[in-house]
Amino acid sequence: MTGPPEAESVTLDLLKKKMAEFAKERNWEQFHSPRNLLLALVGEVGELSEIFQWKGEVPKGLPGWKEEEKVHLGEELSDVLLYLVQLSDICGIDLGKAALRKVELNAIKYPVSKQQSQNTNNNTLYNGNDGTESG
Repeated sequence: MTGPPEAESVTLDLLKKKMAEFAKERNWEQFHSPRNLLLALVGEVGELSEIFQWKGEVPKGLPGWKEEEKVHLGEELSDVLLYLVQLSDICGIDLGKAALRKVELNAIKYPVSKQQSQNTNNNTLYNGNDGTESG
């Protein structure tokens, strides 16, 4: 199982295909129920959280992090993404379309004009809401 050439973009469809092939080659499909994939995803989110647990606030770009810490972070982020892609696939959800729909719904729920007036009124640049919460 090899990845795409460096210049090629990685799509959710490619990841879905690669993960389905990976599971099939190992006869793991029998274990990939929505519940089991969700529990595996939660476990991986826990491992991702451990990386940041005692670091306090971390600035963008991770200045001061060692290369091996960044590699480890990339591995844990990848585990989360791959389980999420598998879970959406097994549930019959087009994750890309669902994510775009959610962005559109958040844009309606949190219009730019409302956020700009809140930011001005609160004298802050950021009100803490990035529009990714559930609801």
